[in-house]
Amino acid sequence: MEHNMNEFDQVIERRGTHCMKWDATKERFGEEDLLPLWVADMDFKAPEPVIKALKEKVEHGVYGYAAPSTEVDETIVHWVSSQYNWQIDTEDIVHVTGVVPAISNLIKTFTEEEDEIVIQTPVYYPFYDVIEKNNRRIVKNPLTFDGNQYRMDFAGLESVITEKTKMLILCHPHNPGGRVWSKEELLELADLCEKHDLFVVSDEIHADLLFDGYTHTPLASVSETIKKRVFTTLAPTKTFNLAGVQGAYVVITEPNLRLAYRRTLATTFMNGANMFSHIATKAAYEHGLPWLRGLMSYIQANYTFVEDYLQTHMPKIKPIKPEGTYLLWLNCEALEMSADDRKTWLLQEAKVALNHGPIFGEEGEHFERMNLATPRATLAEAMERIRNAYEKKGL
Repeated sequence: MEHNMNEFDQVIERRGTHCMKWDATKERFGEEDLLPLWVADMDFKAPEPVIKALKEKVEHGVYGYAAPSTEVDETIVHWVSSQYNWQIDTEDIVHVTGVVPAISNLIKTFTEEEDEIVIQTPVYYPFYDVIEKNNRRIVKNPLTFDGNQYRMDFAGLESVITEKTKMLILCHPHNPGGRVWSKEELLELADLCEKHDLFVVSDEIHADLLFDGYTHTPLASVSETIKKRVFTTLAPTKTFNLAGVQGAYVVITEPNLRLAYRRTLATTFMNGANMFSHIATKAAYEHGLPWLRGLMSYIQANYTFVEDYLQTHMPKIKPIKPEGTYLLWLNCEALEMSADDRKTWLLQEAKVALNHGPIFGEEGEHFERMNLATPRATLAEAMERIRNAYEKKGL
């Protein structure tokens, strides 16, 4: 069944709905009348089967404690198998409130204070906080960038690992760069992590958001040995625009590690997701695939629109073509502005709120991150605002 693409063109008013993206923009960025294309949620309604399932529960009217559901776990197992060709068991699944809380508790469980944890920068900025706030040390292994695409620097990785290095956090697909790491790259990474006895947290929340021609390979699936040291964090929330429902899961195939993690979750009383998350997960994974295919067709068309617009009107801003995610990493180096000046220019002159590149690491100095998961009309208005500011500045 094909999805109706017109649904994604619908502009839905989100102001006044306690929405971070639209209602918290002035507080976060300090300017009025900004068009927000920053935080990674979508301006689209969730799939209709998800809305229907949630409505049924709302209308039931009783919202007591939720019991664990083997049906939900079986649905996850089927999704992971059909979408990623990865075979897991229901007992491998640990439900959590969200991916970042999950990573925090993984750090608490499998490392000690002052241990080193590797991140490959520029990268999703909460990785920095979740390491530092747990009193662990960040070790950066910057990705290499050839002007068009990012690669993992394996020689660099090996050079920064010390006896204090206990874990690596992988962003897969990569946020903000949009890379979908290949099986060959993952195998090389796996070999290094095994060689140096590192645990790996593989954040795969963007796994379903793939551009045509790309396939997601879970890191834990590339070899029998690596899966024993990988903790895979996944969720339907990014895929189906359910972030506010708050739920995720960690796949841990090694029983002793899974037990240790469950014990940590029990100490924080965060060992489960809420009932609405379970209902949304089951409905999304069972009935959401046509919607997802329509979504990614729309996102890819949005990317083409932005790419063409920039080439025609603002050639000094170069988009890095994503392989996955609905996020676009914009190389603004040719504007010849400092990062601070560019941020001020975009906010005060263009009146557009993007994620500022340096928050992803110093390697993001010349970049801005744009969210493509919005109706074309909204995206067109954003591009027009940036173009007007670009021309006014004589760029």
